[in-house]
This record gives sequence, C-alpha cells and structure tokens, in this order.
Amino acid sequence: MEHKDINVILATDCGSTTTKAILIERRDDEYRLIVRGEAPTTVEAPFEDVTMGVLNSVNEVEELANRKLIDNSGQIIRPVSGDIGADIYVSTSSAGGGLQMMVIGLIRTMTAESAERAALGAGAIVMDVIAANDKRPTHEQIERIRRLRPDMILLAGGVDGGNIQQVVQMAELIAAAAPKPRLGMSYKLPIIYAGNKDAREAVKNTLGDKVELYLVDNLRPTLDIENLEPAREEIHNLFMEHVMAQAPGYKKLMGWTDAPIRPTPGAVGDMMKLVADEENIQVLGVDIGGATTDVFSVFRDSKDVPQFNRTVSANLGMSYSISNVFTEAGIDNVMRWIPFDMDERALRNQVKNKMIRPTTIPQTMDTLLFEQALAREALRLAFYHHKTFATELKGVQKKRTVSDTFDQSSEVAHTLVDMMSLDIIIGSGGVLSHAPRRNQAAMMMIDAFQPMGITQLAVDSIFMMPHLGVLAQVHKEAALQVFHRDCLIKLGTCITPVGLEKDGKKILEFEIEFPDGKTESGELKFGEMLLYPLGVDESAKIKLNPLRGFDVGQGKGKSFETTVWGGVVGIIFDGRGRPLNIPEDKNTRIQKLQDWMLTLKAYPEKIFK
Repeated sequence: MEHKDINVILATDCGSTTTKAILIERRDDEYRLIVRGEAPTTVEAPFEDVTMGVLNSVNEVEELANRKLIDNSGQIIRPVSGDIGADIYVSTSSAGGGLQMMVIGLIRTMTAESAERAALGAGAIVMDVIAANDKRPTHEQIERIRRLRPDMILLAGGVDGGNIQQVVQMAELIAAAAPKPRLGMSYKLPIIYAGNKDAREAVKNTLGDKVELYLVDNLRPTLDIENLEPAREEIHNLFMEHVMAQAPGYKKLMGWTDAPIRPTPGAVGDMMKLVADEENIQVLGVDIGGATTDVFSVFRDSKDVPQFNRTVSANLGMSYSISNVFTEAGIDNVMRWIPFDMDERALRNQVKNKMIRPTTIPQTMDTLLFEQALAREALRLAFYHHKTFATELKGVQKKRTVSDTFDQSSEVAHTLVDMMSLDIIIGSGGVLSHAPRRNQAAMMMIDAFQPMGITQLAVDSIFMMPHLGVLAQVHKEAALQVFHRDCLIKLGTCITPVGLEKDGKKILEFEIEFPDGKTESGELKFGEMLLYPLGVDESAKIKLNPLRGFDVGQGKGKSFETTVWGGVVGIIFDGRGRPLNIPEDKNTRIQKLQDWMLTLKAYPEKIFK
C-alpha cells in the first residue's frame, strides 16, 4: 500500500510470557497510539499455537477501541473497510526463548568479537563464543557445540586472501559435533559462513551435507574494516525461514504479517538506530527485564561514523536472575543504595523471597527501595559489560575473561562509549517504565549510568519500541511519530560537572532563563543535587560557569550558554562528581541518600521519618 493510504496499523510483540498488541491510527494527519492490549503467550503446551495469544491480545484491543479486527474464521481483517479491520499488521517475537546462537571465530578479540557483534545486533542471545585461541581443548569445544543446541551458528575467520587452514579447522569442529537444532528435528542446523572468501569451497567440503550452509560476505574482509550487515541480514532471513517456521503456530502467523517477523531485541535496536540517524544524535538505551538486561548504543567512532552496538547480560535481571545480580554486585554495592539502616540478613531474605516468587511486584516501600537498589547494580554491571564490548576494531590480540567484565578497577580501553558526548539515555523495562514516580526512574538511570555534561533522560512508556522497530520497515514516518508522541516519556535533562572536590565546595554557577521570561541564578556545591521544574516540550536557556577543574562539556573551567529541554521531572543538577563515590560511613551515606532522594522528589518525605 501507498503510505498515504495507511490509516490503521495493528502491531504485536510475542514475548516469552506475554503477547502485547497495539493499535495505531492516523488522526488529524498524524499517527497516534489508540489502545494497547495483552494476553498470555501460547507457544507452549497445552496450546502450542502462538496465534492464540495473538488473537487474545487483539481481542482486547477490539473491545477497547470498539473496532472489529478479527473475522469469524479467526483471521485478522485487512485492509480497512469503514470501522472494520486494519490496513497493515506487523509483529515481533521472542517467544520460545527468542533467537539463540553460537558464534565461532579464529581470534577471540578480532573475528570472533566481530561475529558476536553481528549476532547481537540481529537480536540474538549469544550462548557461547568459541575461538581457536580461547584455551579450551578441542573435545570441550565439540561437546559445547553438541550440548547447547543453538538455533543457528555463525562461523567467521580470517581476512580475505589469508590462510584458510585454521578456518577449515573450525569448520571441522562443527562437523565433528554434528549439532542438532533446538526446535524440531525435521531440518538441518543452519550455519552462516562469513569468513575468508577463499576458504568457502573448503568449508563447504568439510561440512558436507551435515548442515544447511549459507555463504555471505566476510565480516572482517581486512583488519581495519568491519562489514556486519550481510551476516545480520542472513540471520534475520534464517530466523524467519528456519527458527520461526519450526515454532508452534508461527507459520500461520508469518502468513498474516505484512512484513517479516523480527526478533524483539533486534526490533528495539532498529528503533534506536533509526532515531539516532534521523536526529543525528548519540543514543544509549537499556531494556532491563526479568531474566536479562539489554544495552543498546549508537556512538561515533574516530572517523565520525555512527556505530551501533548491543549487548545482552543474560544473567542480570529483576526477577528470575535477581540472585545473580546480588552475587555479581556484592552485598556492599547493593547496601550503598539503601537509604536507611537495613540488616544484611534482611537484605538476603528479600532476595530469597523474590527468587521464590519472581513475578511479584513490591508491596511495601522498603521492598521497593531494595528492588530499586538492585536495579541500579544490574544496570551498572550491564553497562560496564557494554562498554567493554562497544570498542574500536582490534588488530592486536588481547585476552579478556568474564572476571574482567565486572572488574571495576580496570579501565575500559578503546571503548566507543563517550558519556560526555552522549545526547540521550532511554530506559525501558518494568522497573524503569513502571516506577511509581518518574523521578525514581530518573534517579536510577543517573546513579547507574553516571552521565557527564548535559544529557537528556527518557523512558519507554509501555514498551512499544519493538512494535515501532518492525513498523519502521514498512512505514518509517508513522513509527517515528508514535515514538515521539506516545512511546517516549521525556524525564528532563541532567547537568553534571565532571571533576572531584571536597564536599560543600562550590563547583558550578548557573543562570536559567525559563520560557515565561523569568530568570533564576544559583550555584551547585560538590556532593549535592538540585532540581528545577521545566515541563515536557519546554526549553530553557542556561548559562553554565564551571569552576576550575570542572568540565560540563566544553573543557575544564570553560563557560558557555546552551538550551536544555524539560520533562516530567525537570532540570537535574548532579554535583556528586565522576566517578560517583558514595560515602563509606553508614550514617553519612544514609543522610546523603535521603537528601538526594528528597531533593529529586523521588519519594515522599514521610518514609524517612
């Protein structure tokens, strides 16, 4: 259909537990979200038909919007006829565990890491990365491939024209393992080869007819070039043809949709990339779920080219993985965010209670503060993992272990993540999107990500980004309009002078000119936070004069004027320095936390009395 003829859009996201449907309509010449419905996903027994959950969620949309969308035979009605049907229908999916892949390369920090970037960017969960130099004996690698049973394997290695012997050895590993696919036994496991083009015939001969082999362009044709798109595109195609085709009911669902079904994380990444490209900004996004935390970013490299990266911290989540967060962070790191005197045993019991009933939500203020303390640590650890992965291309081999990911003392070398140049942080996931007060979401993001300079903060209102990411394939304009008008809730702007000083020392002078013409001058002292109300879509002119040794984006001690945007929280001044250090003395720490939380109006004053 022509874009001008598309007036009603239906989109669904088939999650691992819940299927969410949204209805978008063009009203007054702009696209807006009308209603949202949800229902349990039905990919497992006894239903084993994903379309049942889809129809149940669309039924709820029907009732809320008073628009008939399903006919008597259980088909989605298209196109629109009066007040009946939708013009297009699109869907994403992470049901059945989403897309699970293994990655195999030669050198862990070069071709294997590029292959991992390609798989993550396509929306996959990377179960393991096997490399010729990963120190595991061959029999262990073969057993790992055989036991994990991924949906597909991405094989890479070597630059074009290089040695083919080692690439063939990695193909021999796969042949020896003879891996079986996770879903169904009626088809061969798909293998994507994206390595040295000269080794294609040898790889084909080695793997023979044991697997379904697909050849794409080398993702590292030379050491200084990374070409991920052909591999990502093939992953998407195979996700549709093989993985989704084997899952119960997906063949029927694929026949309904007007665009290819995409993995949910891949669609979120597509939306992040689209926004960064359209507005020429640098974006950091996070989706903190029950079992995993995904971090997305678009930063410019040394050649000023936008680079998209996604990481999955598969053991950091707020329900099923909450004990992993507690273990990885350590009790001291969690306790430092608790704004009252809490016994360590009580804290451990909170974690155990959550593990017993992982899907419950906090019923008391103490439990809410405890879960938000753990959320800060989950976000911090996932972000550190992301920074170690989102790097410039490596041409020199360097060993990195899992323990390095969480070693807070070591510097993250060559990372693309530059917080001073970051334009916006977008938070998503229940703990952020459904925080009782938006001010709490803003505070969690500031504490976890520690933005520098001037950074906008926002949250995804109802986790709509997967729907919009897949919609952008067929109607980019509609996806962007709904994203800005209904999906993104702007929290405000965080202004953080970077530097260190003694508590109570003045570090910044500022003057704000509000939309009504009123001006307000003030100063920020080290160790304090300030909040000034500024509404959604309102802007204010601001003069910043950092004292010597402090940088707000233009260099140490350099003053400048700029425009900042408001939101449901407002303008936040964070004078706690970078890196953020919480006082070690318990009484001082508790007093500071309470002061910051009350200043930002994150919690009612009475809870600390």
